[in-house]
Amino acid sequence: MEQRAGKDARGTIGYVIGKFEESTEFDALSPGTRDHYRKQAKVVRKYKTKLGVTLDALYVDKLELPAIQAIIELIAKGRRESKPGAGDAVPPYPTKANALLRYLRRLFAYGRRHGHCKTNPAEGGKEVRERGEFHMPQHDTYTIALKRAREGAALKAHTKGSVPPYLWPIMEIAYLCRMRGAEVIAMTDAHETEKGLFVSRLKGSNDNVVSWTPRLRAAWDAALAIRANTLARPKNRSRPAPLRREDRYVFVNQSGHRLSKGALDQAWQDFMKSAIANGVLTEEQRFTLHGLKHRGITDTVGNKADKQTASGHKTQEQLDRYDHDAPVVEPAVAPEE
Repeated sequence: MEQRAGKDARGTIGYVIGKFEESTEFDALSPGTRDHYRKQAKVVRKYKTKLGVTLDALYVDKLELPAIQAIIELIAKGRRESKPGAGDAVPPYPTKANALLRYLRRLFAYGRRHGHCKTNPAEGGKEVRERGEFHMPQHDTYTIALKRAREGAALKAHTKGSVPPYLWPIMEIAYLCRMRGAEVIAMTDAHETEKGLFVSRLKGSNDNVVSWTPRLRAAWDAALAIRANTLARPKNRSRPAPLRREDRYVFVNQSGHRLSKGALDQAWQDFMKSAIANGVLTEEQRFTLHGLKHRGITDTVGNKADKQTASGHKTQEQLDRYDHDAPVVEPAVAPEE
Protein backbone atom coordinates (compact mmCIF):
# COMPACT_ATOMS: atom_id res chain seq x y z
CA MET A 1 0.00 0.00 0.00
CA GLU A 2 2.86 2.37 0.81
CA GLN A 3 4.47 1.69 -2.56
CA ARG A 4 1.18 2.22 -4.41
CA ALA A 5 0.79 5.54 -2.61
CA GLY A 6 4.22 6.59 -3.87
CA LYS A 7 5.87 6.21 -0.48
CA ASP A 8 8.93 4.21 0.48
CA ALA A 9 8.04 0.74 1.69
CA ARG A 10 8.69 0.14 5.37
CA GLY A 11 12.10 -1.41 5.91
CA THR A 12 13.66 -0.16 2.67
CA ILE A 13 16.69 2.10 2.51
CA GLY A 14 14.45 4.90 1.22
CA TYR A 15 12.16 4.48 4.23
CA VAL A 16 15.07 4.78 6.66
CA ILE A 17 16.32 7.87 4.77
CA GLY A 18 12.93 9.53 5.20
CA LYS A 19 12.82 8.77 8.92
CA PHE A 20 16.41 9.95 9.40
CA GLU A 21 15.76 13.30 7.70
CA GLU A 22 12.66 13.82 9.87
CA SER A 23 14.52 13.08 13.11
CA THR A 24 15.82 15.41 15.80
CA GLU A 25 19.22 13.80 15.27
CA PHE A 26 19.27 15.09 11.70
CA ASP A 27 18.05 18.54 12.78
CA ALA A 28 20.91 18.78 15.28
CA LEU A 29 23.52 18.44 12.54
CA SER A 30 25.23 21.48 11.03
CA PRO A 31 23.68 22.89 7.83
CA GLY A 32 26.67 21.76 5.81
CA THR A 33 26.42 18.20 7.12
CA ARG A 34 22.69 18.07 6.45
CA ASP A 35 23.26 19.22 2.86
CA HIS A 36 25.99 16.62 2.46
CA TYR A 37 23.71 13.83 3.70
CA ARG A 38 20.87 14.98 1.44
CA LYS A 39 23.29 14.78 -1.47
CA GLN A 40 24.22 11.22 -0.49
CA ALA A 41 20.50 10.37 -0.22
CA LYS A 42 20.05 11.52 -3.83
CA VAL A 43 22.88 9.21 -4.89
CA VAL A 44 21.11 6.30 -3.18
CA ARG A 45 17.78 7.13 -4.84
CA LYS A 46 19.34 7.37 -8.31
CA TYR A 47 21.78 4.46 -8.19
CA LYS A 48 20.51 1.61 -10.39
CA THR A 49 21.28 -1.89 -9.10
CA LYS A 50 21.66 -5.06 -11.15
CA LEU A 51 18.13 -5.97 -10.06
CA GLY A 52 16.80 -3.12 -12.18
CA VAL A 53 15.62 -1.06 -9.22
CA THR A 54 17.22 1.88 -7.47
CA LEU A 55 19.21 1.31 -4.30
CA ASP A 56 16.62 3.00 -2.08
CA ALA A 57 14.03 0.34 -2.97
CA LEU A 58 16.10 -2.49 -1.42
CA TYR A 59 15.25 -3.79 2.04
CA VAL A 60 17.97 -3.08 4.59
CA ASP A 61 17.65 -6.36 6.47
CA LYS A 62 17.94 -8.38 3.25
CA LEU A 63 21.27 -6.77 2.38
CA GLU A 64 24.65 -8.05 3.48
CA LEU A 65 28.05 -6.39 3.69
CA PRO A 66 29.41 -7.90 0.41
CA ALA A 67 26.58 -6.25 -1.56
CA ILE A 68 27.33 -2.83 -0.05
CA GLN A 69 31.07 -3.28 -0.57
CA ALA A 70 30.51 -4.22 -4.22
CA ILE A 71 28.60 -0.99 -4.82
CA ILE A 72 31.38 1.04 -3.20
CA GLU A 73 33.98 -0.70 -5.37
CA LEU A 74 31.98 -0.06 -8.56
CA ILE A 75 31.70 3.66 -7.84
CA ALA A 76 35.38 3.85 -6.93
CA LYS A 77 36.59 2.03 -10.06
CA GLY A 78 34.23 3.61 -12.57
CA ARG A 79 33.31 1.88 -15.81
CA ARG A 80 35.04 1.72 -19.18
CA GLU A 81 33.26 2.28 -22.48
CA SER A 82 31.05 -0.64 -23.48
CA LYS A 83 32.73 -0.38 -26.87
CA PRO A 84 35.21 2.07 -28.42
CA GLY A 85 33.54 5.40 -29.14
CA ALA A 86 30.37 4.60 -27.20
CA GLY A 87 30.95 7.52 -24.87
CA ASP A 88 29.29 5.73 -21.95
CA ALA A 89 32.36 5.46 -19.74
CA VAL A 90 31.94 6.47 -16.10
CA PRO A 91 35.02 8.00 -14.42
CA PRO A 92 36.20 6.58 -11.08
CA TYR A 93 35.06 8.40 -7.95
CA PRO A 94 36.87 6.91 -4.94
CA THR A 95 36.16 9.94 -2.75
CA LYS A 96 32.44 9.80 -3.51
CA ALA A 97 32.44 6.06 -2.87
CA ASN A 98 33.90 6.54 0.60
CA ALA A 99 31.47 9.36 1.37
CA LEU A 100 28.55 7.09 0.43
CA LEU A 101 29.86 4.26 2.63
CA ARG A 102 30.17 6.57 5.63
CA TYR A 103 26.65 7.87 5.03
CA LEU A 104 25.13 4.40 4.79
CA ARG A 105 26.95 3.31 7.92
CA ARG A 106 25.48 6.19 9.88
CA LEU A 107 22.06 5.86 8.28
CA PHE A 108 21.68 2.20 9.18
CA ALA A 109 23.03 2.81 12.69
CA TYR A 110 20.27 5.36 13.18
CA GLY A 111 17.73 2.92 11.76
CA ARG A 112 18.76 0.20 14.22
CA ARG A 113 18.57 2.53 17.21
CA HIS A 114 15.03 3.57 16.32
CA GLY A 115 13.67 0.23 15.14
CA HIS A 116 13.46 1.05 11.43
CA CYS A 117 15.80 -1.82 10.57
CA LYS A 118 17.45 -4.65 12.50
CA THR A 119 20.86 -4.77 10.83
CA ASN A 120 23.61 -2.46 9.61
CA PRO A 121 24.94 -4.06 6.41
CA ALA A 122 27.43 -1.21 5.94
CA GLU A 123 29.11 -1.86 9.28
CA GLY A 124 32.60 -3.24 8.68
CA GLY A 125 32.75 -1.92 5.12
CA LYS A 126 36.24 -0.98 3.97
CA GLU A 127 36.89 2.39 2.41
CA VAL A 128 38.73 2.35 -0.90
CA ARG A 129 42.07 4.00 -1.35
CA GLU A 130 41.72 7.55 -2.61
CA ARG A 131 44.13 8.77 -5.21
CA GLY A 132 46.83 10.92 -3.72
CA GLU A 133 46.67 13.52 -6.47
CA PHE A 134 42.87 13.89 -6.23
CA HIS A 135 42.83 14.55 -9.99
CA MET A 136 44.97 17.66 -9.51
CA PRO A 137 45.81 19.18 -12.92
CA GLN A 138 49.28 19.96 -14.14
CA HIS A 139 49.88 23.64 -14.85
CA ASP A 140 49.76 23.28 -18.63
CA THR A 141 46.56 21.20 -18.38
CA TYR A 142 44.86 23.86 -16.30
CA THR A 143 45.96 26.59 -18.72
CA ILE A 144 44.49 24.66 -21.67
CA ALA A 145 41.22 23.95 -19.82
CA LEU A 146 40.86 27.57 -18.69
CA LYS A 147 41.39 28.80 -22.25
CA ARG A 148 38.76 26.36 -23.50
CA ALA A 149 36.29 27.53 -20.83
CA ARG A 150 36.84 31.17 -21.79
CA GLU A 151 36.34 30.45 -25.47
CA GLY A 152 33.22 28.39 -24.81
CA ALA A 153 31.78 31.15 -22.63
CA ALA A 154 31.93 33.55 -25.58
CA LEU A 155 29.66 31.31 -27.69
CA LYS A 156 25.87 31.44 -27.70
CA ALA A 157 24.34 29.31 -24.97
CA HIS A 158 23.28 25.76 -25.91
CA THR A 159 25.27 25.79 -29.14
CA LYS A 160 28.06 23.42 -30.08
CA GLY A 161 31.15 24.08 -27.99
CA SER A 162 29.43 26.53 -25.65
CA VAL A 163 30.34 26.55 -21.96
CA PRO A 164 28.39 28.24 -19.13
CA PRO A 165 29.95 31.70 -18.78
CA TYR A 166 30.26 31.39 -15.02
CA LEU A 167 32.53 28.33 -15.24
CA TRP A 168 35.87 29.98 -15.93
CA PRO A 169 35.59 32.56 -13.10
CA ILE A 170 34.68 29.73 -10.72
CA MET A 171 37.77 27.83 -11.87
CA GLU A 172 40.02 30.81 -11.27
CA ILE A 173 38.60 31.71 -7.87
CA ALA A 174 38.72 28.06 -6.73
CA TYR A 175 42.39 27.86 -7.71
CA LEU A 176 43.58 31.27 -6.56
CA CYS A 177 41.70 31.17 -3.24
CA ARG A 178 42.16 27.42 -2.61
CA MET A 179 38.42 26.86 -2.37
CA ARG A 180 35.90 24.08 -2.86
CA GLY A 181 33.34 24.52 -5.60
CA ALA A 182 30.56 24.66 -3.01
CA GLU A 183 32.37 27.48 -1.23
CA VAL A 184 32.78 29.50 -4.43
CA ILE A 185 29.12 29.37 -5.46
CA ALA A 186 28.09 30.39 -1.93
CA MET A 187 29.86 33.74 -2.31
CA THR A 188 27.87 36.95 -2.24
CA ASP A 189 28.63 40.63 -2.69
CA ALA A 190 29.47 40.72 1.02
CA HIS A 191 32.57 38.60 0.40
CA GLU A 192 34.21 41.44 -1.50
CA THR A 193 36.35 43.58 0.82
CA GLU A 194 38.84 46.36 0.28
CA LYS A 195 41.76 44.06 1.08
CA GLY A 196 40.59 41.05 -0.92
CA LEU A 197 38.01 38.27 -1.05
CA PHE A 198 36.71 37.01 2.27
CA VAL A 199 36.68 33.21 2.05
CA SER A 200 34.11 31.32 4.12
CA ARG A 201 35.34 27.75 4.35
CA LEU A 202 33.38 24.56 5.00
CA LYS A 203 34.16 21.49 7.10
CA GLY A 204 35.52 23.46 10.03
CA SER A 205 38.43 25.12 8.24
CA ASN A 206 39.41 28.65 9.23
CA ASP A 207 38.11 31.59 7.19
CA ASN A 208 40.58 34.08 5.76
CA VAL A 209 40.93 36.96 3.30
CA VAL A 210 42.79 36.36 0.03
CA SER A 211 44.54 39.53 -1.09
CA TRP A 212 43.65 41.08 -4.43
CA THR A 213 45.88 40.39 -7.38
CA PRO A 214 45.20 41.51 -10.96
CA ARG A 215 44.27 37.93 -11.86
CA LEU A 216 41.89 37.47 -8.91
CA ARG A 217 40.29 40.89 -9.48
CA ALA A 218 39.76 40.05 -13.17
CA ALA A 219 37.99 36.78 -12.30
CA TRP A 220 35.79 38.43 -9.65
CA ASP A 221 34.85 41.36 -11.89
CA ALA A 222 34.05 38.94 -14.70
CA ALA A 223 31.74 37.00 -12.39
CA LEU A 224 29.91 40.19 -11.43
CA ALA A 225 29.57 41.21 -15.07
CA ILE A 226 28.21 37.78 -16.03
CA ARG A 227 25.63 38.00 -13.26
CA ALA A 228 24.61 41.49 -14.39
CA ASN A 229 24.13 40.28 -17.97
CA THR A 230 22.05 37.33 -16.79
CA LEU A 231 19.78 39.45 -14.61
CA ALA A 232 19.39 42.01 -17.41
CA ARG A 233 17.64 39.48 -19.66
CA PRO A 234 13.99 40.35 -20.32
CA LYS A 235 12.65 37.30 -18.49
CA ASN A 236 14.76 38.09 -15.41
CA ARG A 237 14.20 41.84 -15.16
CA SER A 238 11.15 41.43 -12.95
CA ARG A 239 13.18 39.64 -10.28
CA PRO A 240 13.66 41.94 -7.28
CA ALA A 241 17.26 42.48 -6.27
CA PRO A 242 17.96 41.62 -2.61
CA LEU A 243 18.74 44.68 -0.54
CA ARG A 244 21.36 43.10 1.67
CA ARG A 245 24.78 42.39 0.15
CA GLU A 246 24.95 39.01 1.86
CA ASP A 247 21.78 37.93 0.03
CA ARG A 248 23.08 38.78 -3.46
CA TYR A 249 24.76 35.63 -4.74
CA VAL A 250 27.45 36.17 -7.34
CA PHE A 251 26.92 32.97 -9.31
CA VAL A 252 23.43 32.46 -10.73
CA ASN A 253 21.84 30.20 -13.32
CA GLN A 254 20.07 31.34 -16.50
CA SER A 255 16.91 32.08 -14.53
CA GLY A 256 18.75 34.37 -12.15
CA HIS A 257 18.49 32.00 -9.20
CA ARG A 258 21.43 30.98 -7.06
CA LEU A 259 23.59 28.40 -8.84
CA SER A 260 23.18 25.02 -7.17
CA LYS A 261 25.99 22.57 -6.45
CA GLY A 262 24.21 19.97 -8.59
CA ALA A 263 24.06 22.32 -11.58
CA LEU A 264 27.73 23.19 -11.16
CA ASP A 265 28.72 19.51 -10.96
CA GLN A 266 26.74 18.73 -14.12
CA ALA A 267 28.26 21.69 -15.96
CA TRP A 268 31.73 20.55 -14.95
CA GLN A 269 31.17 16.98 -16.12
CA ASP A 270 29.78 18.21 -19.44
CA PHE A 271 32.78 20.51 -19.81
CA MET A 272 35.28 17.71 -19.16
CA LYS A 273 33.50 15.27 -21.49
CA SER A 274 33.37 17.86 -24.27
CA ALA A 275 37.04 18.79 -23.85
CA ILE A 276 38.08 15.14 -24.07
CA ALA A 277 35.74 14.34 -26.96
CA ASN A 278 37.13 17.26 -28.98
CA GLY A 279 40.76 16.43 -28.26
CA VAL A 280 41.39 19.47 -26.07
CA LEU A 281 42.30 17.19 -23.17
CA THR A 282 43.09 13.50 -22.95
CA GLU A 283 41.33 11.11 -20.60
CA GLU A 284 44.50 11.02 -18.48
CA GLN A 285 44.40 14.82 -18.16
CA ARG A 286 40.86 14.86 -16.78
CA PHE A 287 40.76 16.69 -13.44
CA THR A 288 38.12 17.64 -10.92
CA LEU A 289 37.02 21.06 -9.80
CA HIS A 290 38.11 20.07 -6.30
CA GLY A 291 41.52 19.30 -7.76
CA LEU A 292 41.99 23.05 -8.23
CA LYS A 293 42.03 23.46 -4.46
CA HIS A 294 44.86 20.90 -4.31
CA ARG A 295 46.64 22.76 -7.10
CA GLY A 296 46.22 26.10 -5.32
CA ILE A 297 47.52 24.85 -1.98
CA THR A 298 50.44 23.06 -3.63
CA ASP A 299 51.35 26.26 -5.53
CA THR A 300 51.19 28.48 -2.43
CA VAL A 301 54.58 30.06 -1.76
CA GLY A 302 56.07 29.50 1.68
CA ASN A 303 56.65 26.81 4.24
CA LYS A 304 54.09 24.42 5.74
CA ALA A 305 52.92 27.03 8.25
CA ASP A 306 52.35 29.57 5.49
CA LYS A 307 50.37 27.07 3.45
CA GLN A 308 48.29 26.04 6.43
CA THR A 309 47.36 29.66 7.14
CA ALA A 310 46.49 30.21 3.48
CA SER A 311 44.38 27.05 3.18
CA GLY A 312 42.57 27.52 6.49
CA HIS A 313 43.27 23.96 7.64
CA LYS A 314 43.34 23.54 11.39
CA THR A 315 45.80 20.65 11.47
CA GLN A 316 48.98 19.64 9.69
CA GLU A 317 47.38 16.31 8.78
CA GLN A 318 44.60 18.07 6.88
CA LEU A 319 47.10 20.21 5.00
CA ASP A 320 49.19 17.20 4.01
CA ARG A 321 46.24 15.78 2.05
CA TYR A 322 46.30 18.85 -0.22
CA ASP A 323 49.94 19.90 -0.35
CA HIS A 324 51.71 17.74 -2.92
CA ASP A 325 54.84 19.88 -3.15
CA ALA A 326 58.07 17.97 -2.58
CA PRO A 327 60.34 20.00 -0.30
CA VAL A 328 63.92 20.68 -1.39
CA VAL A 329 66.37 19.48 1.26
CA GLU A 330 70.11 19.19 1.65
CA PRO A 331 71.80 15.81 1.21
CA ALA A 332 73.04 13.87 4.20
CA VAL A 333 76.54 14.79 5.38
CA ALA A 334 78.67 12.06 6.83
CA PRO A 335 80.62 13.00 9.97
CA GLU A 336 84.31 13.60 9.42
CA GLU A 337 86.51 10.75 10.51
